[in-house]
Amino acid sequence: MKRLSMVVLGLMVRAGAALADPVEGIWKTEPDDGSYALVSMKPCGPNLCGTIARTFNETGEYKSPNLGKTLVIDMAPQGGGAYQGKVWRPSNNKVYMGKMQQNGNALQLSGCVAGGLLCSKQTWNRVQ
Repeated sequence: MKRLSMVVLGLMVRAGAALADPVEGIWKTEPDDGSYALVSMKPCGPNLCGTIARTFNETGEYKSPNLGKTLVIDMAPQGGGAYQGKVWRPSNNKVYMGKMQQNGNALQLSGCVAGGLLCSKQTWNRVQ
């Protein structure tokens, strides 16, 4: 009976890992105003959110006041590696309509205004 319980537990752990969203993990942003960050993407309810885990500039790692803040906000899966939600740009403290598209270890993000007519894009790379 004990052995059966261990097998069932092992199968449940594997099933849970298989259900994890492929975007979950640590991603490196492109530099913005000379700094870049490592962003931790995790579930937030049924969607995904990304928080700033570490920050770097030309001198190395530093303690930004933005550490722990949410950069990627409520990205809802749309299928095929696409997501929609919001993104926050720390350099100007504005929130934009956002989209993400995951392709392997690359994550393209865009933040848009004017109904999507004007967008700024970045490609992030998976660190972990």
